[in-house]
Amino acid sequence: MTVAERNLEVLEQYELEVREIRRGRGAFLCETNQGLKLLREYKGTVKRLEFEEEILSYLKQEGFCVDPYTKTAEGNLISIAADGSKYILKDWYLNRECDLQSERDVRRAVCALAKLHRTLRKIPWKEEEWNLASMTARPLFEEMERHNRELVRVRNFVRAKRKKTEFELCILGSFEKFYQQAKIAAKGLAEAKQEELQYLCHGDMNQHHILLTENAFSFIEFNRMHRGMQIEDLYRFVRKTLEKQGWNADFGMRLLEEYQEVLPLSKSEKRSLYYLFLYPEKYWKQMNFYFNNNKAWIPIKNIEKLMKLEEQFHERDAFLQKIHEKIERF
Repeated sequence: MTVAERNLEVLEQYELEVREIRRGRGAFLCETNQGLKLLREYKGTVKRLEFEEEILSYLKQEGFCVDPYTKTAEGNLISIAADGSKYILKDWYLNRECDLQSERDVRRAVCALAKLHRTLRKIPWKEEEWNLASMTARPLFEEMERHNRELVRVRNFVRAKRKKTEFELCILGSFEKFYQQAKIAAKGLAEAKQEELQYLCHGDMNQHHILLTENAFSFIEFNRMHRGMQIEDLYRFVRKTLEKQGWNADFGMRLLEEYQEVLPLSKSEKRSLYYLFLYPEKYWKQMNFYFNNNKAWIPIKNIEKLMKLEEQFHERDAFLQKIHEKIERF
């Protein structure tokens, strides 16, 4: 059976008229009489889908443009092909992604994210029903501590080498200042009362999952949604923005202030947000890539990424100082 034949077989299980199928986003975009849909193979559980569907339905009722699932004619969230493979069908949009170089786009997106978080806080957590591991997050400080042990392991490995590559020399030259930040961040988050900051959050907030038109936003891909710290969504989106804009401290602070105009943050949330920004996540990613790949040959782009992290260290530090000063005034 060809891919096209299998897609048609799967789509026959839904009560809709399919007019066109084309590839897109690693899946298939389907023009139907019910609007644009996305068909994708699915390897997760029904329980996980039911969790997402309940929350997406609530968000849609509250006026949010999201990507809920379409049920089959028999009322199932999953359709199954003849070969046993499983598929999901969801609403989709062709709106453009948020442009991180556009101040207007980013400011609008941050306000929309705050509104999304505010609405998600209204949904009561169902302890007995929503109990899969993917629905809750491990404490972030535990992940940071694990990453810190990995940083030390890489540093010790590089130190022991006789002949060092340019990338390895960069590691030794920059390690101490980034590692000190990593230790402070892990310790600070460990002392924060994270159990008081637990709400539903998107879980993978970036520009690819925020689509926009002139007057509206669409939030998509909630497959990593879980109960955790919403400020992690905010941190990831703002961090990616500032990386693109040279860690413009004033702009970064304006984004955080505009978020808080919609959804004020507690002092504990602000402190935790500071430690998230303090942790050198991109530095750890480069070290992790090096240790888990061919150490004899590191692509030029990875050397450039590591050098750029060093070049932006002072700009990033200026932003961190502004956040810290802001917190201390409360």
